[in-house]
Amino acid sequence: MSDRITAEEFVTALRAHGVQRVTGVPCGHLAGPWALFDGAGDLTPAASEGAALALAAGWELAGRTSAVLCQNSGFGNLINPLTSLLLPYRVPVLVVMTLRGWPDPAQDEPQHAAMGTSTVALLETLDVPHAVLWPGKLEEALGQAADARAHGRPFFLLVPRGAIGKAADAYPAGAPADDRLTRPRAVAALMAELTDELMVTTTGYLSRQAHHERDRPDTFYMQGSMGHASAVGLGLATARPERRTVVLDGDGAFLMHLGSGSTIGSSGARNLTHVVVDNGCYESTGCQPTTSAGLDWASLGAGLGYRTVLTCDSPADLTGSLRSALTAEGPVLLALTVVPTPGEVHPRATASLGPELIAGRFREAAAAEAGGGGAEPGELP
Repeated sequence: MSDRITAEEFVTALRAHGVQRVTGVPCGHLAGPWALFDGAGDLTPAASEGAALALAAGWELAGRTSAVLCQNSGFGNLINPLTSLLLPYRVPVLVVMTLRGWPDPAQDEPQHAAMGTSTVALLETLDVPHAVLWPGKLEEALGQAADARAHGRPFFLLVPRGAIGKAADAYPAGAPADDRLTRPRAVAALMAELTDELMVTTTGYLSRQAHHERDRPDTFYMQGSMGHASAVGLGLATARPERRTVVLDGDGAFLMHLGSGSTIGSSGARNLTHVVVDNGCYESTGCQPTTSAGLDWASLGAGLGYRTVLTCDSPADLTGSLRSALTAEGPVLLALTVVPTPGEVHPRATASLGPELIAGRFREAAAAEAGGGGAEPGELP
């Protein structure tokens, strides 16, 4: 008999606990409960984990029992509203958080190691009530959550990977038509246009796709640090103004820390090209929808202060749009609207290179003169 809790059982238990509204940032290991709450109309996706906690606090202050779904890779985003809002104001939000990089960080991706080994200790340091969801202990853990609520305290239910089942075909992605733009087509075309530009790629499938299409020392593959690729790119662009810097971003990641777009716009970085691939979902965690469907990218880019704003949703216009974005005076924002292709998934760059090698060879490439190139792919400088 499996110790795994079905998504339906888990949601039923949370409902019995009084949960009425749910928010958060998707995690593949909470994809089942996420889909069920969403299907019931009780879920509001948040741009970041911190924003989710604040949203839930608003519900609680209005008398609606709430929960936040997330993974511990985003725990850092939660710290400020947890310590300066929930704790002093005694707002009892339930946080359901999966444990990445735990109990053995070697069994997970390298970017999860530090947080995986620190999550429980951080909660203990902050004196925040919490419990690990051990097999057969859901009701006991929710009882502890109820006790914390009675005392006006938040509670963290820590969920090991694989502890909760998925919901079948929660967000099915249809096969893309031949005339539609996709992530593989967009990234392949972009990588083909690059020469000596410095490049930073956001976490998730975009980094994997870029590495698959063309590994290059001039590309910094980010795994983790969701939402921060644009800020890293601005740092590169302003440190090396004589070289073009390209940021390959996703809609969910860009929206997570949208304020960085305003920083880019006000920076006047003439050598920065920001390419956002908008697939309308968090593809790597199960294609849960983002909020990009209602966005006007042209107006958003102009409002943030990008000097040049381009949009494209057609394979026929892709090459021309990329060439314009790579040569126009920046900051440039190019928004590419694509259809999801969750069936095309490639290995992470860190699976073959490792974070230290990626950073080391990139430093050498970034220090080289324009057109000089860096170390060969896979070669430690």
